[in-house]
Amino acid sequence: MTTVDLKAAIQQLEALPAMPVIAQKILALQLDTAQGEAELLRLIGQDPQIAARIIGLANSPLFGASRRVASISDAAILLGLTRVKSVAVGIAVISAIGKRPTGNFKIESVWQHSLAMAAAMRVLSRAMPARLRPLEDEIFLAGLLHDIGYLALSHLDPLRSDLLQARMAAEPDKTIDQIETEVIDIGHGELGEALARHWDLPERISKAIRYHHTPNDPHAAEGQPLVALAHLGEKMLSAFCLPERVDTVIADAEWEALGIDPGKAEALREAVAEQAEQAKQAASAFAS
Repeated sequence: MTTVDLKAAIQQLEALPAMPVIAQKILALQLDTAQGEAELLRLIGQDPQIAARIIGLANSPLFGASRRVASISDAAILLGLTRVKSVAVGIAVISAIGKRPTGNFKIESVWQHSLAMAAAMRVLSRAMPARLRPLEDEIFLAGLLHDIGYLALSHLDPLRSDLLQARMAAEPDKTIDQIETEVIDIGHGELGEALARHWDLPERISKAIRYHHTPNDPHAAEGQPLVALAHLGEKMLSAFCLPERVDTVIADAEWEALGIDPGKAEALREAVAEQAEQAKQAASAFAS
């Protein structure tokens, strides 16, 4: 089996897919002006795929629409402009890197797990003190993109991507870190960060992608508390839609680092589980 030197490949920009132009334009928008808001809606309206998926998401139980949402402007009112911006970028970049058929990896699983993560991180963030809470658009975008390393691997080396997924499914007693060390000698976090930097994503998003399994790494500091928030979300959603297993024990200190009372842990777990199931259903709007 021919394999790719992944650590070398991610240093070669031509080996990584380019960020879609529409995602670049949306990321650059400032939403604190009427002009920026109007341009966001205009750009989304020009892309039927993104528009349809955002409207589908707005109509899902995840956001509790009381009436049928039929337009991007209505979706923006329900979801909020910052969340619409994050979702549009997430749709554009995941669709772009998942467009080329590469092995047996199912992009639908990524959509389901990633949207569930975005919803989980939103639930957890609301239990944080406002002064510590990351921005809403950062929370949602980090959740959507935290596992793009799996897509990068599928793009760069489909054979080992298939092997990794097969091993993850067949060896539930091993964590993702153990299996990645044996199969690809590099983590999906590192692969994802390389892609995020290639796309010039915000630094905090890049750090959340890289260190969502290793929040205590000294290099994760620049991405906190977003990194720790993603880490807790992963512990609550271990193996949810992806056969990715992590240690699910959450110490009191991990809650307290985010300013969350550990006494709220059980209620938060229940809320995250409910939101994750709703996100799984809503992901059909993304994967279709």
